[in-house]
Amino acid sequence: MDEIDDMKKKGTTTVGIVCDDGVVLATEKRATKGRMIAHKDTKKLFRIGDNMALTISGLVGDGQAISRFLSSEVELYRLKRNKDMTVKAASTLLSNILLGRRMMPYFVGLLLGGVDDNGGKVYSLDMAGGAISDDYVSEGSGSPFVYGVLDDHYEDGMDVDAGVDLVILCLLVSSSRDSASGDGIKVVKITEEEGFEEIDDEEVERRISKVREKKKNLPPL
Repeated sequence: MDEIDDMKKKGTTTVGIVCDDGVVLATEKRATKGRMIAHKDTKKLFRIGDNMALTISGLVGDGQAISRFLSSEVELYRLKRNKDMTVKAASTLLSNILLGRRMMPYFVGLLLGGVDDNGGKVYSLDMAGGAISDDYVSEGSGSPFVYGVLDDHYEDGMDVDAGVDLVILCLLVSSSRDSASGDGIKVVKITEEEGFEEIDDEEVERRISKVREKKKNLPPL
């Protein structure tokens, strides 16, 4: 049991929000092993399809395996039916995958977000397959700090551009308070018009500077 408890103690911060014209998902880049920073450029945000993305927290290997499996199933669905899987259907599929391994679970916390004919959706999924959809969701050791920011700053009807600045603020705050989070930010936005779009590092750095101008007390990443 001690070994399983240690496996669960993996830190990160991931966040996803629904905007008026799409969704935004973001993660920081730090990977930890207990108190040690194991890697400073860890990929935790994966393209699942033209209209969907997945963030992972927990065991990196488990999260990577799930992202490969889900993206393959979503692509097969598109090839067979000539249309994209809905975000709700993908979340149900992912829930069934996790539930099927409940005796030997994947040690992960996942966020699935995307856009379809029903608009933008973000889901938080636990390792037992529970799925919750909300206007904003967060996973990982830094999530309590993120929820504090979102409860105060999230607004119904905000556009994707404002959403990008908000998730960057969330990750700056979590990285300043959670020792398992940090070392940079990765952001994607998904809209009906443009689909999946990863924001390049230079633009993220510009946005970080912009957010810092407004919030003078934020420490460096």
